[in-house]
Amino acid sequence: MFLKDEKKALTRLALLSVGWGIGLDRFYEGKTRDGFLALLGWAIIFGSLIFFMPCHGYEYAENGKSLASESISPLIILPLSFGIYGIVLVLRKVFRLLRQFELVEEG
Repeated sequence: MFLKDEKKALTRLALLSVGWGIGLDRFYEGKTRDGFLALLGWAIIFGSLIFFMPCHGYEYAENGKSLASESISPLIILPLSFGIYGIVLVLRKVFRLLRQFELVEEG
């Protein structure tokens, strides 16, 4: 069926694809500190995106404000850029794991 290295690469790839936002792949690899840092980083990115968005829940809905009358904070560039950088890192790891799966020598 699958060799040991292939199974390992598939398991890590599955954890990365399902739990990249909460660092499941890092916890599985035994890197607990990195897992918590990944969890904290994505929480900060998504939290700051919500904070810097121009519409904020009840105030926006009750007063009937339109999105055109709201100005977008220029600070939204920071979480967007960190989020894009994080997604690039996740995709890079996905391709590395796929390459590892592909290059396993048949025993």
